[in-house]
Amino acid sequence: MNRAARVNPLVRRGSTAQPPYRLLITPDQAGWGYSGLRVAELPAGGRLRLSTGDDEMLVLPLSGGCHVTCDDERVTLTGRRSVFTRVTDFAYLPRGAEVSVHSTGGGRFALPSARARRRLPFRYGAAADVPVELRGAGQASRQVTNFCTPGTFACDRLIACEVLTPGGNWSSYPPHKHDESSGYGPDGPDGPAESVLEEIYYFEVAPGPSGAPGVGYQRVYGHPDRPIDVCAEVRSGDAVLIPYGWHGPSMAAPGYDLYYLNVMAGPGPRAWRVRDDPAHAWIRGTWAGQAVDPRLPLTTSVERRHP
Repeated sequence: MNRAARVNPLVRRGSTAQPPYRLLITPDQAGWGYSGLRVAELPAGGRLRLSTGDDEMLVLPLSGGCHVTCDDERVTLTGRRSVFTRVTDFAYLPRGAEVSVHSTGGGRFALPSARARRRLPFRYGAAADVPVELRGAGQASRQVTNFCTPGTFACDRLIACEVLTPGGNWSSYPPHKHDESSGYGPDGPDGPAESVLEEIYYFEVAPGPSGAPGVGYQRVYGHPDRPIDVCAEVRSGDAVLIPYGWHGPSMAAPGYDLYYLNVMAGPGPRAWRVRDDPAHAWIRGTWAGQAVDPRLPLTTSVERRHP
């Protein structure tokens, strides 16, 4: 973890590109031990071949669909036109597998990953089975698409979800962290108050009416003895690495809906337990008197046209 503090947490689009990957983040590159993410861009008829090695992975369409072959099994992913038009189906890839991803029409595909101890079976995740949760209220309203979280989809270590935030709203708020296995305060009956999880935020921002690229903003800050300080503009294809510390808010600029993919993994049991920054935790108490933003949900399992 100390080495991770010396790695630039802001990963700009293209800065780690190795075709066909336009984004490539491995645990070694991040300076930590478990979490990774690749984003592949395939032309029409394009094919990606890879070995999962020590990692379990997902194939998550960001745009387009594909056929995924894992060893001697195959599934077809319908995918979506963009992250702002529907919840997508996906495929789980076990460690130690030979994989081919073939896209007839082309597209972009995220491959979140985690160093795994067990080999679980290759599986298909249907879009209709993905829980969509609305969190917060008012200008802190956002959508969380829990396609690969504990209790929704079985993995060894990998945790992943999508968050969609309407333009002008804040999400990942109040700021929170998950970097100490002992947490603060007493442990609960199901384990410690915090999970130790390395996290990647991968961003896409909806364009404006003229097609001009949109922008969002991300905040990360640390402890006195574990400094990290990020307050950055983010655009489509950027990522932020969070080895430790408080993270949030993720801010959607007015007029630009914000999407981010969270990828998490750590050394302990697969659990997602966070602690709010005590300075800002009070904000949760205000939500009971506010309505959830009526623009939500932005996506469901049914394809829609994003403005």
